[in-house]
Amino acid sequence: MPERPPVTARLIDRARRIRQRRHRAQRRTADAAVTLAGYLRTETIGGIVMLAAALAALIVANTPAAGLYQHVRDARFGPGALHLSLTTGEWASDGLLTLFFVIAGLELKRELVVGELRNPRTAMLPVFGALGGMVAPALVALLVGRGADGIDHAWAVPVATDIAFALAVLAVTARTLPASVRVFLLTLAVVDDLGAILLIAVLFTAHLAVLPLVGAAASIGGYLLLQRLRFRGWPVYLVLGVLAWGLLHASGIHATLAGVAIGLATRVRRDPGEPYAPAEHAEHRLQPLSAGLCVPIFAFFAAGVPLTAGALSALLTDRLAWAVVAGLVVGKAIGVFGGSLLAIGVRLARLPATMHWRDLAAVSVLAGCGFTVSLLIAELAFGVGGEGERLKTAVLAGSVIAALLATVLLRRRVRAHHA
Repeated sequence: MPERPPVTARLIDRARRIRQRRHRAQRRTADAAVTLAGYLRTETIGGIVMLAAALAALIVANTPAAGLYQHVRDARFGPGALHLSLTTGEWASDGLLTLFFVIAGLELKRELVVGELRNPRTAMLPVFGALGGMVAPALVALLVGRGADGIDHAWAVPVATDIAFALAVLAVTARTLPASVRVFLLTLAVVDDLGAILLIAVLFTAHLAVLPLVGAAASIGGYLLLQRLRFRGWPVYLVLGVLAWGLLHASGIHATLAGVAIGLATRVRRDPGEPYAPAEHAEHRLQPLSAGLCVPIFAFFAAGVPLTAGALSALLTDRLAWAVVAGLVVGKAIGVFGGSLLAIGVRLARLPATMHWRDLAAVSVLAGCGFTVSLLIAELAFGVGGEGERLKTAVLAGSVIAALLATVLLRRRVRAHHA
């Protein structure tokens, strides 16, 4: 067999080396993507990314680029015939944030079926804490803002606890506290978010179109039926989820409720021989996308408020803003601790053996981190300018104050546990 000419051999060798380098580059890219996804599945990194996006929004909104920021946020696009001609900010809050609520629904379903909420006596502690953590902030906000114009909607702003924010603070400041503390906070935040999204559905549904609502219910019902039948075609589930979201949006109900419904309809128990339950698999896939893209984009377009001297002066004299801050900082702490105390007092729940009363008090203060859903409620109630911007600033201020106070208390509890 004749030998290859030297030029041909060199070309073949060069092509082989190029393929090898390309393969190594692809492998490094894939490894980096897997590593990044792993980081984004942790509450600490997800919370930091979200806060970084909010900080970036505050910086941009207070620089000469503020006009460009507002232009992009208010740019409208989408098919109007399908009631989907939305601004960029609305696509972030109504669309991307839905994925966040899918995760919340999956977590709640898991807790109800195989987690802490499966045992009624164990579940009552965070459930009562969540209920108290919704009622007390609303009452405190109503008391502080009594008689102020707009308090009929502003009272709802401080009712929500942000899962990512609160768990990130807990992970950074008190990682060595007993696991029962984290489980309590996670369960409380999930129940709290469900309550908040139901509030959104009730308070901010201006009109109700029955036919799209029936279609959305049918889509979710089809999703649930396919889950029961063990159907494995994820493109079909994706189509049903998007269809449910679009129809629910057209019905007049806030479309993020579709995310919670899809999460609750997903199966959480593994079948024999099944490596992962569908809920576990979906959460593993969606969590990095939610934490790394959807929630930060929402935070970026929601948190960009001007902090000029005039805006801060108006904030300090705005009773609605003070009502929101008081609801988050004071109302949440009183409500979560008081609700938990009530559940224990009437013997519906018990304090975990590894959790101290002072641990519960510290976590109750931490529940005042309202951020994501509170920003959403403020935007839905008052829009993106004027009072809406002042209430968003109040949410940011109240959440930061609650986080700082909780950090001091949690660090003390860490030292006490290790003493």
